[in-house]
Amino acid sequence: MTTDTPSYPARIARKLTLAERNVAATVQLLDEGNTLPFIARYRKEMTGGLDEEQIRAIEHMLGSLRALDERRATILASIREQEKLTPELEAQLLAAETLTALEDLYQPYRPKRRTRASIARERGLQPLADLILAQSRKGEHPETAAQAFLSDDVTTIDDALAGARDIVAETISDHAEVRRHTREKAMRFATLTATRIDGSADDKGVYSLYYDYSSRIDRLKPYQVLAINRGEAQKVLRVSVEIPERDWQQAIRNVFPDHPLSPWAEQLKLASDDGAKRLLLPAIERDLRATLTDQADSHAIFVFGANLRGLLTQPPLAGQVVLGLDPGFRTGCKVAVVDSSGKVLETATIYPHPPQKQQRESLAALAALVQRHGVTLISIGNGTASRETEQLVAELIKRLENGRFEIGSSSPATNRQSPISNLHYLIVNEAGASVYSASTLARAELPDLDVSLRGAVSIARRVQDPLAELVKIDPKSIGVGLYQHDVNQKELAGALDGVVESVVNRVGVDVNTASPALLTHVAGIGPKLAGNIVAHRDENGVFATRAALKKVTGLGPKAFEQSAGFLRVRGGDEALDSSAIHPESYAVARKVLKLAGITMAAPVAERQARLDTLRQRTPLRDLAAELETGEPTLADIFEQIVRPGRDPREDVPPPILRSDVLSMDDLAVGMTMQGTVRNVVDFGAFVDIGVKQDGLLHRSQIPRGERLSVGDIIDVEIASVDKERGRIGLGWPGKQAVDWAVG
Repeated sequence: MTTDTPSYPARIARKLTLAERNVAATVQLLDEGNTLPFIARYRKEMTGGLDEEQIRAIEHMLGSLRALDERRATILASIREQEKLTPELEAQLLAAETLTALEDLYQPYRPKRRTRASIARERGLQPLADLILAQSRKGEHPETAAQAFLSDDVTTIDDALAGARDIVAETISDHAEVRRHTREKAMRFATLTATRIDGSADDKGVYSLYYDYSSRIDRLKPYQVLAINRGEAQKVLRVSVEIPERDWQQAIRNVFPDHPLSPWAEQLKLASDDGAKRLLLPAIERDLRATLTDQADSHAIFVFGANLRGLLTQPPLAGQVVLGLDPGFRTGCKVAVVDSSGKVLETATIYPHPPQKQQRESLAALAALVQRHGVTLISIGNGTASRETEQLVAELIKRLENGRFEIGSSSPATNRQSPISNLHYLIVNEAGASVYSASTLARAELPDLDVSLRGAVSIARRVQDPLAELVKIDPKSIGVGLYQHDVNQKELAGALDGVVESVVNRVGVDVNTASPALLTHVAGIGPKLAGNIVAHRDENGVFATRAALKKVTGLGPKAFEQSAGFLRVRGGDEALDSSAIHPESYAVARKVLKLAGITMAAPVAERQARLDTLRQRTPLRDLAAELETGEPTLADIFEQIVRPGRDPREDVPPPILRSDVLSMDDLAVGMTMQGTVRNVVDFGAFVDIGVKQDGLLHRSQIPRGERLSVGDIIDVEIASVDKERGRIGLGWPGKQAVDWAVG
């Protein structure tokens, strides 16, 4: 590198429009091995208060720049070894700011298998190729000049000229400026076409939209790119890219102009056309397809991550005795009852749906479970037979409210019991339940349960604490995105793991109750330390303080520093251990408590009032200087003293609990209802309004600036109902509704 190459922080700051000093501090903290959640929460003074998203962007760009420089060093070494590194080329390579620009410059020097051009060079035809490139208006005619290059390997003038043109064609195709200009034009004006391959298998017409499809490259939507890629991979679609002739011709002429008065002009034109069609355009098409795929992958991964965050941040419904139902037809509905702590009380299998159709027996079995265990909430998985099971549960609740059951075959008997009120149900996303059921973790947690019943336990526990249960599942198995199996799996896994890490640390973890799966995602811990923490807890009893964690095997000073602030010890020996205040700031927190004249045991209202008085008496900035701490850290301490370890999920509206099921017959255009966002995709959001079919809220109906997430509770207006096709179109209340669902 040259001394005037911009530093990483400067380049990142310029790209992300951030203060260079804040970026430099963040880079230093990352290089020192600090985790992203720790930096965002406990190093605000150093980073200028950068949030997790900004720090993650810095981390990503830092990795990209370092990878770029590693590749740059490799390329420089390769060209230097070939003894072809000129000062001009070195300057160009050092100035390249993207991997594409770097690879374009390297293209002529990249070791290649034997090509037509390399064979021509071996036969001594490079000087003849140079004459074509020079476009001299003087000198011999090409046929005359070619005679000097005849040999045992080159026996005719046509062979000599053809070989020289092969060299010229490769030279043109490999030229960095030609590639750059052609690629830029193609990204704007090229056309992607897709057609169905004759005889291809697509019985359900999954790709029918693309059987005869054409679109300009710059107008393709990410989901269209991923769909076309999948259709191509499944050998249903044939895909090609057409680059306008004028664009690639202009790119070549800008660098290799032909001279109309030169006798070599025709040779250059022939070589240019051949090089473009045989070498340049196929290479640019590969580049375009790769770029489109990368962009579509990034978008799909972003959507998946946003949806996963929404799912993980749904509020827990604590204190509920839950009956979980994993619906099914032929194999029956699996049932599990768990107490308020998630302990399994009883399991069963019922067969209310075809082919068995044991509805009365199933209702009786469910009623007995509800009464025996004092069930307060029923959780239904949203998979196969979900809505049929929902109707069964609605009927159960109705009969329990009336205290009346009709059980029997030919002569129904009446079974009267005390009415049960305030029993509700809700539909939960069951994605990944089967993956969890067969996992090593599930076998360890529920060794005595059949694999088919573990899914019902997971569905029940997801209501009590969605985060604690969902972290047990590979994030990729939680289906809240589009084409998750088609995108870059390494990038997807990294992004989703980042989301899980972010949510877990934002919520905080009770170190005395957390599972190894949950502890794994705490900053600085990981799977091995998580296992050690649980093993220490099982052997020695609960942790009385955060400091006691230092006795865990393998949990050294760095791991303690990174993790302590995100771990909670409730009801222990140190009151501050239940808060998000880091132990490194306990001394400051105790001084604040002393100045305010309170303890952590004081009522919330008193703590709030005393701290408000302290702030009025001494501005926060002055108080921070007096206590020798940063203002952001002091503000966080004030907040945590009032509400120690407050769960941010409390700010999210609780899920909608239902006691009866609606049918499409109950819907009328213009009706306003409350619903739960189940999935967010490029073209809108699918919303559960308590009917068998989720409604589609098209993106045109979502007000500008409104960002929806999975789990959001929103008001929607019925825009259209198509009973035959089972489609419901939704609108935003107060916004003119458009029928998108049935169009």
